[in-house]
Amino acid sequence: MRAAQSIIAAVQRKKIYCKAAAYRCQCAVAMTYALPPLNALRAFEAAARHLSFKLAAHELHVTPGAVGQQVKALEARLGVQLFERLHKQLILTEAGQAYLPGISEGFRHIADATSQLKPAGTVLLQVGVHGSYDLRRLDLAAFRSTHAEIGVRMLQPAGLHELVEGKVDVLIARGVSRHPGYRCERIDEGSGAGDWLVAPEGTADCPEIVSFRAWLRALPAAKPLADRRPRLVGGVRS
Repeated sequence: MRAAQSIIAAVQRKKIYCKAAAYRCQCAVAMTYALPPLNALRAFEAAARHLSFKLAAHELHVTPGAVGQQVKALEARLGVQLFERLHKQLILTEAGQAYLPGISEGFRHIADATSQLKPAGTVLLQVGVHGSYDLRRLDLAAFRSTHAEIGVRMLQPAGLHELVEGKVDVLIARGVSRHPGYRCERIDEGSGAGDWLVAPEGTADCPEIVSFRAWLRALPAAKPLADRRPRLVGGVRS
């Protein structure tokens, strides 16, 4: 009798365990988001806002061809066409128009959640500088005292590669007067190669970059290098 009761109890415990395991499995499945690749979604969202692969590429710091490939891959994954590709014109299809608001709203939620993690009233500006620039000219201590809401981190030497890779937000470059997708503004006077502030078109008007640009332009001109040619000491005897 006791043996039969033990068997029944064991069977009941196994059933309870199985039900619990099945519930955990269902919860795990419910919390798994079926998402397309985020890079493809970013490409679609930017292209849909601008109705241009070229402008989307400038914003995302990639080539127009890369944006087109990401969008094409997304369309293949979803099984629907999101854009009508006409001659020199991009138009959202009905499916694309229906898809865009939810994707844009999702990115806004991610951006808002990310911004809430930062300390209130502070933003970090990462500045790249070419190797021959004298950092003492920037007078960063004075900049920080007048712009307490902006933290500055310097990377030197740095060039366009670091800017394109997102390692810096803005770049002080030597002689870079033009680069596709970037705003290049001279920060010193003269006719030579000069120093230029280079920032992505999509962020060039952010408050922290605007403040830093104004600071650079207000700096005194660099002093010319002292004449380092060897000088003769004493007279010359014949």
